[in-house]
Amino acid sequence: MSRLLGLDVGSRTVGVAVSDPLGWTAQSVEIIPINEDAGNFGMGRIKQLVKEEEVSGFVLGLPKNMNNTLGPRVEKSREFGDRLKHKFGLPVDYIDERLTTVSAYRVLIDEADVSRRKQKQAIDKLAAQFILQNYLDAKGPLAQRLRGN
Repeated sequence: MSRLLGLDVGSRTVGVAVSDPLGWTAQSVEIIPINEDAGNFGMGRIKQLVKEEEVSGFVLGLPKNMNNTLGPRVEKSREFGDRLKHKFGLPVDYIDERLTTVSAYRVLIDEADVSRRKQKQAIDKLAAQFILQNYLDAKGPLAQRLRGN
């Protein structure tokens, strides 16, 4: 059985989450540092994760504006998705990620003693987990069976 890799793509980091083999739950994995300006997109680490986790596809968050319009980060996420398709030949799907970071902040609100840097890293991983879990809930095995697919 294979897994999906959920990615929260930013300009400096990519939050990573992975599904369980059955596609029911998402678990946060790590933060991959990137540098868009230098052309470093973390593909080496993603390649390792694809192999280790037997990944069959990717889910990327689309950071739409609250009024549902597409901003500049949406284009960057799509470009990242195109890089993934080209490099790995695996399917890439997208899901609206609005409020995932807000949700992650709410989950970590009790972590007041955590440094800002560690909090940011935890939030990026948690946001990736929320992106993937939202996708699995909407389009995962249970949703597929309920739709008769």
